[in-house]
Amino acid sequence: MTKTNPVLEAIFERRSIRKFTAEPVSKEDLTAILEAGRWTPSGLNNQPYRFLVIHDDDSRVEPLAECTKYGHIVKAAKVLLCVFLDKQATYSEMKDHQAGACTQNMMLAAHSLGLGTVWLGEIINQQGQVLEVLKLPAERYELQVVIALGHPDQQGSSKRNELSEYMLEDF
Repeated sequence: MTKTNPVLEAIFERRSIRKFTAEPVSKEDLTAILEAGRWTPSGLNNQPYRFLVIHDDDSRVEPLAECTKYGHIVKAAKVLLCVFLDKQATYSEMKDHQAGACTQNMMLAAHSLGLGTVWLGEIINQQGQVLEVLKLPAERYELQVVIALGHPDQQGSSKRNELSEYMLEDF
C-alpha cells in the first residue's frame, strides 16, 4: 500500500473519532469542509445535497441527541454537519441517495485539517423526528447522514480484511 500520495494517505489514515476536545472548529475549516462536500460528483451535475451546520451551543443539539442511540456523540461534537438530499434537485432516486461520496469528501477534508469525524448513520432511522426537530419539510428534504465533527480527543483505530476477501475475481 503506497502512502506517498496525499489523497491516498488521507484515505488510509482517516479514522472515526467519537471524542472531541473543547476547542472550537474555525469558520475557515468549516468552509473548507463544506466546499469539499459541494464539489462531490453528481449525476447530470444536479448537485442535490444540502447542508445544515449545527454548533454545540445550538438549542437543537439536545433534541437531536434524543433521535439516536449515539446521543452522547451528538452532544460531544463541537459541530454537527447534516447532509440532506433536496428532493426537488434529484433526477434518479437511487443514484441521488448515494450520499457516501459527499460524506467521504467532507470527512477526508476534515481529516486533512487535523479534525476528527464520525459518520452517524443510525440517526436516519428516526428521520421524521430529526426533520421535525430541525423544522425542515419532509416533502422536500431527506436526511442522508449526520457527521459529528471536532478536534480529536482520542486516537482512532481500525483494521481491514485483506483485499483478496473483497474480490469476486482476480485482476
